[in-house]
Amino acid sequence: MNLTIIMNLSGAKAIELADKPLFNEYFKKFPPHISEFTFTNLFIWREHYELLFKEYKNHLILFSSEFLKKPEKPITDISDPLFFLPPIGPNPSEILIEIITSLDAVEFHRIPQNITDEIKKQIEKNDLEIDIFEDRANWDYVYDKEEILNLSGNKHRQNRRWLQKFLETYDHEFNLLTEDWVEKSKELQLEWCIMRGCEEDEGLRDEQKAINEALNNFNELDYKGAIICVEDKCVAYTFGEMLNSETLVIHIEKAHTQYEGSYQAINNLFLKNCCKDAKFVNREQDLGISGLRRAKQSYKPIRMVEKSIIYLKQSN
Repeated sequence: MNLTIIMNLSGAKAIELADKPLFNEYFKKFPPHISEFTFTNLFIWREHYELLFKEYKNHLILFSSEFLKKPEKPITDISDPLFFLPPIGPNPSEILIEIITSLDAVEFHRIPQNITDEIKKQIEKNDLEIDIFEDRANWDYVYDKEEILNLSGNKHRQNRRWLQKFLETYDHEFNLLTEDWVEKSKELQLEWCIMRGCEEDEGLRDEQKAINEALNNFNELDYKGAIICVEDKCVAYTFGEMLNSETLVIHIEKAHTQYEGSYQAINNLFLKNCCKDAKFVNREQDLGISGLRRAKQSYKPIRMVEKSIIYLKQSN
């Protein structure tokens, strides 16, 4: 075990709002493609992951000693492995290999394909004892913005019908999210959560906490959002932000399904009114949930952002 790395990691700290400029500086220099890597996403989910971060050799390192003790069990049989996200910086594969070969119990999660490909080269070149597992449940769905905005053609027929039904049936009001609409968004989210039984579902409870963090810090986090109301009752809302110069990532999208077509409407109207520079839309992962997978596949992604879990081979 490399004591130098352990000493460096010992100075890590929890993410705070004051760290936003530092993270954004890294994301500007090294534009991300995985949905996890915006400051908003990392901040609102920080308690779920129990993340710590540290600058190490001109990279940002994010890790947790607690996350793999939760329902997302480690893929290895190692006792209490550290959970790492991809290093952010000029040479992430080098930093990953340095850490994974120096510490006894480590798993790197959400590793995008470009880093995985470089790791594979290093495995061959240096005969490294490293395994790679395709983490399909966490692959991001990416769409052509104009395609899912216009919903043209036979393949989008069903979503187009739902959208038209909503627009023709309900006298609706659409607004981009501002501080004035935050409380209405909270009310809608609470209603949604009660209907879905969030208190009995740990994943939905954690999501509710993350959403509250986002809405409570709307101005500071500076993301974009929208809300739709029908006859003074708000029925759908969403929020997201630019992931990189050409991709909008949708972090949250919730709607009352008794208003038929409400999900299609909030998606369509938000894309029409936000983020004009976006060519693509990343709608995050399906978490292996069949209903989410069907919904995300229904919009016909043009590609997936593949992610893997990387860890040391286990001795038999």
